[in-house]
Amino acid sequence: MAHIGLTPQSVHQLGGYRVQGKDDPSAVRLLEDARILEEAGAFSIVLECVPAALAQKITASLSISTIGIGGGVHCDGQVLVVHDMLGLFERFTPKFVKKYATLNTQIKEAAAQYIDEVKKGTFPGPEHSF
Repeated sequence: MAHIGLTPQSVHQLGGYRVQGKDDPSAVRLLEDARILEEAGAFSIVLECVPAALAQKITASLSISTIGIGGGVHCDGQVLVVHDMLGLFERFTPKFVKKYATLNTQIKEAAAQYIDEVKKGTFPGPEHSF
């Protein structure tokens, strides 16, 4: 599986967390890269943080599947980082992420309740002991 567009390991070389392929030269390069990767044997390509119209064009030009993460609805599949979609990290949420839950709050509350019960001696109770 190949990965083009925003590649987090190269974020500093790409100028930060920015959409890739917004201008014609970079869009042409991403399309060429996708075709080269397919010819090299990639079985699918992740398109991260690319304009939806470009992702659609790349998807239409390939015989292999594209997986979008911030690439729009026209990719063959979609992926999100589970920590983002479950709301485990509260300081930053990428634009392309839909939060399906806000578990960070529930986790903090559960941990605080556990600590409180241990300090009070109400946990473990008889039902949690042998």
